[in-house]
Order: sequence, then C-alpha cells, then structure tokens
Amino acid sequence: MEIKRKKTKSVKIGNVTIGSLHPIAIQSMTKTKTSDVEATLKQIRELAGQGCQIVRLAIKDAADAAALKKIKAGSKIPLVADIHFSYKLAIAAIENGADKIRLNPGNIDKPEEINTVVSALKQARIPLRIGLNSGSVKDNGPRKSSMTDRLVKSCLNYVKIIEKQKFHNIVISLKANNVLDTIESYRKVSRLCGYPLHLGLTATGSSFNGVIKSSVAIGALLLEGIGDTIRVSLTDNPVEEVKAAKGILGSLGLFTSGIQIISCPTCGRCEVDLINIVKELEAKIGCQRLVKRSDPLKIAIMGCVVNGPGEAKGVDLGLAFGKNEGLLFSNGKIVRKIAAKDSVNVLLNEIKQRAKT
Repeated sequence: MEIKRKKTKSVKIGNVTIGSLHPIAIQSMTKTKTSDVEATLKQIRELAGQGCQIVRLAIKDAADAAALKKIKAGSKIPLVADIHFSYKLAIAAIENGADKIRLNPGNIDKPEEINTVVSALKQARIPLRIGLNSGSVKDNGPRKSSMTDRLVKSCLNYVKIIEKQKFHNIVISLKANNVLDTIESYRKVSRLCGYPLHLGLTATGSSFNGVIKSSVAIGALLLEGIGDTIRVSLTDNPVEEVKAAKGILGSLGLFTSGIQIISCPTCGRCEVDLINIVKELEAKIGCQRLVKRSDPLKIAIMGCVVNGPGEAKGVDLGLAFGKNEGLLFSNGKIVRKIAAKDSVNVLLNEIKQRAKT
C-alpha cells in the first residue's frame, strides 16, 4: 500500500522545505529558557543528533528574541520563534534571524498587529505558522460550537486577514488535547485550503500516554495523506518527542534512510534475554542514518522458532534465536550461528558494513 498525500503548497523553512512534494519533516521544541544560549544550543544539538529537522523556541521576552541571533549562528537546523501575546516580539524575532514565526490566533488577533508582522515576514522572506490550540482558541461562533468548528473557523478567519496582504507563505496547525477533535479539525481544514499542515496534539501528557495519543491521531491523518510535518508533544525530554516521531513515520514507511527493528513480544518459548538485546541495540543505533539507502534497513530479532526464521528471512538482517544462540540471516540467507551474548555487536558491525555500500 502506498500513501497518497494530499496536494499542499511548498513552504521553505531555513534549509528544509515542507509540502506534499517533500518528505514529512520532524519537529520538536526546546524546553530551556531561550535567553540561556548555551543550554538552548546544547538541547538543539541533541535534538538534531536524534533526527529533528526543525526546532521551535519559546520567545517570552526581549531577551529571548535577542538570543536568537547567537543561537542561529550555532544551529544547523531551522529555528521557529514561538510568539504569544506580543506582536512586537515577532518583529524582534524576525530581526534576529528566525526562520519562521508562529503566531497564536487566540492571543494575537488584532488585524493591524497581524498585518505588521506579515509585512516584516514579507521583507525577510520567511513563513508564518498559524498555530491554534484548544486551550487558547476563542469562542467566535455559536455557544454550542464544537472544538473542531472553533479551531477551523478561527484558522480560516486568520488566513483571510493574511491573504488580504497577498501573503501565502503559510503553515497551519490545529491542535486539540484529544484524538478525535484533532483528527476532525485537520480533516476539515485540509478540505478547505492547500497550505501545508503541521500535525500534532497539545497537552498530551506523560511520555507513555502522549505517545499513544499522538500515534493514533497523527498516524490516522498520515494514512489519509494529510500532514507535511509533525511534532509529538510530550511532558518529557524533547529527545523522546523526536524518537516517537521517527517511530510513527517509520511504521508507515515514511521515514527513509533509517533503521527499522522488528522484534517479537517474547513468550515462554523464548530462551534468551530478547528484551534487553533489543533495548541495547536500539540505544546503540541512536539516530544512525544510512545515507546511501532510500528505504529503511529492516532488522528482525526473534525469540523462537515459531515465527523467527520466517521473519528473519523476510528482511535485510535477521536473527532467529533458539537456546542461547541464534541464526543470522542476511537478505534471506543463513550466514552463521552466533551466541546471544555477541548478537548486538554482530548486528552493529553488519549495520556499519551496510552503511558503507
């Protein structure tokens, strides 16, 4: 099955272009105070090292906006300035080199202020993200309007104000705190405009619950061809957001040049410590990218003879374990037996060899 993406406009954010003609980009957000340049850059480098392609920074005051200049000089990925309440902070962020501005229609809604920001965006030739959240969207319709209708109506009203200035360098997000409102909001707005969509939920909670909710909502939308960039918002280290985003895209075959691990859940037949073998391999792989491949390297690590050999034969690299040892498969053929204690190192060496070819 091939996912057919809905046609959307191309928008360039620094050195990354999003839209239906381009790969889906992974985003995250720093959780440091932006004016702390050293701490913020450290976190950006950690995120970039995991595969984050665009990063958003909270611009709370003038010191945060001014810090963007130094942060941009040290960052290899584009910076999005997250602006609330004060349009003047958006102007300052643009002046200090932001690659994109995010405005929240729930707290910056005066047409004259919006137009001032749009004029500065035009001059700087950078895009705007119209970012709506269920927690701050205004009730601009009937008292019993659904959250979906409120988000979509607020978004389209904002778009109209901006388009009057002949500005179309726009990205849209409509994030609710639950799966169903989020899915329906993005479905509706995707039918009504052709701007690229930034997918995500807001206030998802802890890593465990947040990954589940985000996977369901983002995955459902991506399967329908909706979405051009994603962020998995978690109450956790932002590196975990990137890992989750890669997992969602990888499960749908949308994250290329990566490594996909297939492993069994284990049961009473398993006679090796498969859980820790898989965890150790994942930790050591990190964000290794196989730049000469256009599709993920698939690795199967299986704990017994029921499904093990079949899964191991059907991927690029496979291990099918018996008691304390396993059969190593390469492109469907048995290579040799290896001890369970050596399995992680053997697979890492095989991965390195594949990366060279």
